[in-house]
Amino acid sequence: MLDFWTRAPIVFWSVVFFVFGTVVGSFLNVCIHRMPLDLSLAKPGSQCPKCGFAIPWRLNIPIVSWLWLRGRCRQCAVSISPRYLGVELLTGLAFLASWLAFGAQTTPGVLLAVTWGFVLAGLITATFIDFEHFIIPDQITLGGMAFGFIVSAALPALHYNAFALAPIVPLERPADSLMASGLGILVGAGSVFAVLQLGKLLFGKVRVPLEEGESATFTESALHLPGEVAPFEEIFFRNSDTIRLHAKRLELVDRCHMNIDVALSPKRLLIGDESFDPETVPFIKVESDELVIPREAMGFGDVKFMAAIGAFVGWQGALFSLMASAVVGAVVGVGLIAIGRRDWSARLPYGPYISLAAVIWIFFGRRILAVWLPEAP
Repeated sequence: MLDFWTRAPIVFWSVVFFVFGTVVGSFLNVCIHRMPLDLSLAKPGSQCPKCGFAIPWRLNIPIVSWLWLRGRCRQCAVSISPRYLGVELLTGLAFLASWLAFGAQTTPGVLLAVTWGFVLAGLITATFIDFEHFIIPDQITLGGMAFGFIVSAALPALHYNAFALAPIVPLERPADSLMASGLGILVGAGSVFAVLQLGKLLFGKVRVPLEEGESATFTESALHLPGEVAPFEEIFFRNSDTIRLHAKRLELVDRCHMNIDVALSPKRLLIGDESFDPETVPFIKVESDELVIPREAMGFGDVKFMAAIGAFVGWQGALFSLMASAVVGAVVGVGLIAIGRRDWSARLPYGPYISLAAVIWIFFGRRILAVWLPEAP
């Protein structure tokens, strides 16, 4: 088998990895579009998101087809997002980088490079979905967790021996690799869950006081406060997010209530003991002492996402990804606020920062460990 991998020069395999990565990237675009909508990834085939034109294979060649058609549908000429080109190119570069960093012209070396390529592909998918929808699907998190744990047994070299006073070298025994993967899952999930609970305790809700005589109005798309309009898309990020208040007076289109509790979520409106579909109630006016509005920095999807990352990078990589993502997120968030692209109340997806931190660890983790832990003389 060694002869097979060495028959062609390393440049040839570099091209193979890049091209294969672009093909994977083409499929990732399908995942990014369909997963959040809970659509099948297999059927129908690739089609224009606007007119539904079934794209033949000759117009579905990664990178080339988008450039050839100048980013437009062949049938209806509608513009196709540059994201499709970007994901294909980025995934191709990810597989190339995995080959150059981890690959060798042996079967284990190729398998290791391919595995890290698919890990990076998962990070790319999660990043773009989180950017657009503020969610990370379970297919990525739970699937990645299971895949990482299983592949750790087949490829122990995914993990490093990372104990003080020992050489930092890839593991060789499947049992040691499985232990490293399991610890990565536990530490990854546990650390983010602890941060999530602390965040809920300290910052999980905002109390908005109303002065005597002031009122708040709920319309179909926004919460209207005195001197401020807050679109629901900036308040509700999950179906469980809920605005709560005790109304001294509540006015609906056809009725009025006094001294009653109100809870509004994207899918449910509770007025006392009565439950309504919010879409059927176009107008609510309330007088209250205060409104309690949800605010969370992370969701449970981030917990599962870090567990999946920990399955591949171990507990040290999981902790590094958590700390580094906080730094990157703070820098990016402050930068966006400084240039006026976001305000302090706007929510940013956290998954992309976790992904970036994990990429840093994947390529530089061994060097970081060498600084972190002293090696035996």
